[in-house]
Amino acid sequence: MEQAQNFTSVAFAILILALALLSSFFFFRLRRAEKKELAVAQKAEQDIAQLQEDCASRLREARAKAERETETTQAEHIKALERYTAIIDTEAEVERLTVLGQTQVDESQSKVSKLNGEVRAAQDKIHQLQQSYKEKRVIYDRLRGELAIFDDRLALAELGVYEPHFDFGDSETFKAEIKDTRDDQKDMVKRKTAVFGTKEWTVDGSVKKGETMINRAVRITLRAFNNECEAAIANTRWNNVQAMEKRIVRARDAIDKLNTSNNVIISENYLRVKLRELRLTHEYREQLKIERDERAEASRLEREEKRLLQEAKAAQKEEERYQQLLEKARSEIGVVTSDTHRAKVEELEQLLAEAHAKTERARAMAEKTKSGFVYVISNIGSFGDDVVKIGLTRRLDPSDRVRELGDASVPFLFDTHAMIYSEEAPALEAALHAEFSEQRINAANMRKEFFRVTLSEVKDAVQRLAPDADFHTDIEAQEFHETLARRKELAERLAENDARELPVEI
Repeated sequence: MEQAQNFTSVAFAILILALALLSSFFFFRLRRAEKKELAVAQKAEQDIAQLQEDCASRLREARAKAERETETTQAEHIKALERYTAIIDTEAEVERLTVLGQTQVDESQSKVSKLNGEVRAAQDKIHQLQQSYKEKRVIYDRLRGELAIFDDRLALAELGVYEPHFDFGDSETFKAEIKDTRDDQKDMVKRKTAVFGTKEWTVDGSVKKGETMINRAVRITLRAFNNECEAAIANTRWNNVQAMEKRIVRARDAIDKLNTSNNVIISENYLRVKLRELRLTHEYREQLKIERDERAEASRLEREEKRLLQEAKAAQKEEERYQQLLEKARSEIGVVTSDTHRAKVEELEQLLAEAHAKTERARAMAEKTKSGFVYVISNIGSFGDDVVKIGLTRRLDPSDRVRELGDASVPFLFDTHAMIYSEEAPALEAALHAEFSEQRINAANMRKEFFRVTLSEVKDAVQRLAPDADFHTDIEAQEFHETLARRKELAERLAENDARELPVEI
């Protein structure tokens, strides 16, 4: 047993030794194979490196050659392009421009076509608007005409100038005519000729009921038309007479239209009488104004006559006083013989002569109703340039009348250019007024004696009609020019103050 174990131990040791030898053999063989493979690998790396270098060298040569060939080709291409570029560019540009031009032409034609369509549409719209405007203008004119009848504020130019229909001399005659016209209206109503109604009318088959209904319609028609006429006549003024006439006519037409079914109409004679009443009433009111102005003028003339008589008496008293003083001074000549006394006597004689002349003129003007002074005055501060007043006064001192005209009613005094004494003063005044009738500022009131005319034109007329008269074309207008100077000075001061308030620089 022990021998077997020893044998086993020896066999195991031999086995281990064999395995060690075998491992060493294989390790040796492996090392040799590794060295061999390493040598092969190193040689392969060397070969690969050499091959890479050869490839790189060949690649560089090929690249250099390709670059040289490319440069040569580019140079030849450039030469060819330089030789043929003009032809190529021209043809290409022509083709490009042709295409572009055709495109632009197409676009322009499209735009023109579109614009033509828009123009046609606009023309159609304009035509429609014109037609619509014409239609609406007709309606507007009709409505405006109807409205104008009730509007007293329309301009006189739109209504026209009223031409008088009657030539009665005083307001009492107008009043009597108005009364007769109203009596005619009452008579027409009484005789049933103001409004006509049908005779053949039945209601529910009854002629009596039909007659009753027509009579009621006639009364309503008369009441409505008379009320319209009374309102128109009451509202008639100088600037709406024709409008009120149209109002009456339109009222008649409107009422007749409403009565078409009843066959009731207002007669033409009744309408004519109503229009006559309106015109009579208007002209009666205007005649009252004229008579009022005439009374005012008569009162003014009466005041001037009284003033002339007072001035004549005052001049007579002044002459008598100077006569007494002169007689007294002459009676003292034998006592006092000094030069001072003689000078006093000469002065009294001069004053007596002037007083006597003044008395004679006052007496003549008081006795002769046609003698007086025709004056030509202007007021540029109040009325502007080239406006003159040509009037007449019978006052002994005509300057009083000029000063009176320049009272509180105007802001500045008048300048006097001529003061012409005449035994036929009204005729001279009328001649000057006729000379400038086309230049009269107020063509409706002949008592307003202002004319838009230059002083040189008035001077020429005065020299023809009154050759001995003095005429001065100078315009003093002292107060007016002083006012302008003060305003200019004030404006300069204000401008200077404003300039001081502004900084020199900011």
